[in-house]
Amino acid sequence: MRGMSEFAHTLQTWHAAHGRHDLPWQNTRDPYRIWLSEIMLQQTQVDSVIPYYARFLERFPDLTSLADADINEVLGLWSGLGYYARARNLHKAARALVEQHGGRFPPSALEIATLPGIGRSTAAAIAAFAFDQRVAILDGNVKRVLCRIFGIEGFPGEKSVENRLWVLAESLLPETGIATYIQAQMDLGATLCTRGRPACERCPFAAGCVARRDGRIGELPAPRPRKAIPHRRLRVAVICSDGRILLEKRPPAGIWGGLLSLPEISDEGIDARAWLGCRFGLTATSVTLLPALRHVFTHFSLDLLPVRLDAAGAGGQLHDPALVWLAADQLEGAALPTPIRRILENLAAAHTGLQLELPE
Repeated sequence: MRGMSEFAHTLQTWHAAHGRHDLPWQNTRDPYRIWLSEIMLQQTQVDSVIPYYARFLERFPDLTSLADADINEVLGLWSGLGYYARARNLHKAARALVEQHGGRFPPSALEIATLPGIGRSTAAAIAAFAFDQRVAILDGNVKRVLCRIFGIEGFPGEKSVENRLWVLAESLLPETGIATYIQAQMDLGATLCTRGRPACERCPFAAGCVARRDGRIGELPAPRPRKAIPHRRLRVAVICSDGRILLEKRPPAGIWGGLLSLPEISDEGIDARAWLGCRFGLTATSVTLLPALRHVFTHFSLDLLPVRLDAAGAGGQLHDPALVWLAADQLEGAALPTPIRRILENLAAAHTGLQLELPE
């Protein structure tokens, strides 16, 4: 493998000719826009992020507008992007920046990392792109690139392996051009050194890559140790009345925290009519089982078992402030988890009497 000092030069030279230069969050020193993109890009592909990024900035063009916003509106704009703790922490961090830092990002990665939802690597990316701080990052793309080129063994999520990667990443930093170098690392992993079917023939490090030399491209980095993924089932009620659907705001912690969801029928074996009367004081005029839907989270899979309950006696207001009736035309901007939105889309597609127009 080439000398360490040549690594950055090779990478920067490649990036000048082949890297990505026109993504919406590039060519700016605005830490707010850089931060927003870094948070959205966690666990999410670039193509999926771009439309959300544009809509988010249109509504919240700066830090102050985000800090002043209601969390429900923030979650509504985030709906469908997943990993909703990111949106909640984004809102918390915006308020912390306004209240504790005068509405400005601190210029060092160490200080940025103290904000909600910002880890060491994300803080370093913000500091490098916005303030030219000479710091290393270690996101998924960079881990994969380093593990393959330098032949790093072990699962990168293990602390000992991650510590070794941090030391290596810091040793490779150039003295100048840090923002370009960091972007080049990301681009190499995102466009060439991909998880599946990497384009090794076009990689500037092909001649010295340990994984390519040893025929271990598919083995490095080592995968997460396999564990049995727990499986859960959840019965949910699609309660309909006069073209409206009853939704319930979830607790702030846990899956879909703070989002609107369908009420849960805790006991799968309970009679749905009896449950509706006992829980909400409503009378079901019809009960229809809807198709089940499976959603896979990071650590478990979930089968959602929806049942449609057409309700009578739903004209009044329910006393629980977490409950809200929404008409079909209000659902588009509602903060709904992706699988719940899909259930409602399927319901509309089946021509069941609800005229729903929900976003892609």
